[in-house]
Amino acid sequence: MVLYFSATGNTEFAAKELARLTDDTSLNLLEKIRAGDYSEIYSEKPFIICAPIYVCEMPNFMTSFLKKVSLKGSREVYFLFTSGGYSGIASGLAKGLCRKKGLIYRGSADIVMPRNYIASDAYPMQDAETTRQKIAEGKKRVEEAAAVIKEGGELKGRHLFLFEYLIILPVTPFWIKFKLTARDFYVKDSCIGCGKCSRLCPLNNITMEDKKPVWGKACTHCMACISNCPKDSIEYGKITLGKERYLFKKWSE
Repeated sequence: MVLYFSATGNTEFAAKELARLTDDTSLNLLEKIRAGDYSEIYSEKPFIICAPIYVCEMPNFMTSFLKKVSLKGSREVYFLFTSGGYSGIASGLAKGLCRKKGLIYRGSADIVMPRNYIASDAYPMQDAETTRQKIAEGKKRVEEAAAVIKEGGELKGRHLFLFEYLIILPVTPFWIKFKLTARDFYVKDSCIGCGKCSRLCPLNNITMEDKKPVWGKACTHCMACISNCPKDSIEYGKITLGKERYLFKKWSE
């Protein structure tokens, strides 16, 4: 079974492609994560966990969920990470997670996809040609990973260096605490009060008051709220003004 979380569609695309190519099923973990539902998930085939990369590793909320959820049936687990170009130490942490849960780590694959992080000027959005190219290359990489998994092989991720752990592990908690905040999110008058942003937030951080979204303190900067707004009514300070929101489905239609 392919398990995934996806905010703007990149990881969902990879997960559903993997499921199709390996004759398997896929399960979006969003509702289970939001509800704190750690009940048993059973699969006779190896589990394939697809996750985006936030701050050089899997999202904290997804890692926390995977630590607690009961995975039954097959003990083998593959990982597939989608990112804008660097998956950090995600594979090493995934291997450690499997070891602690008594599961068999079968390797990981990195899939480079178009950027979706518009809440920072440090990561400029890519032009149409680059976006299409990255989607095509990502699809090819998913197909390569699917072929390995279907044959029962092991995915070969890149080698992780010690200095990556030494830099990322101590920095990530501070970055998440002080940089990934919701305080600059706000909604414009064009908001129609549909509540989609609230329903898509994996941290249950958005509540609807007088038919307008209100952000709490928790945030993971997944971009689900701002990128999925049907009216482009959500902004993050002045950084997102005039920027096109990225959604995979816009490029697959």
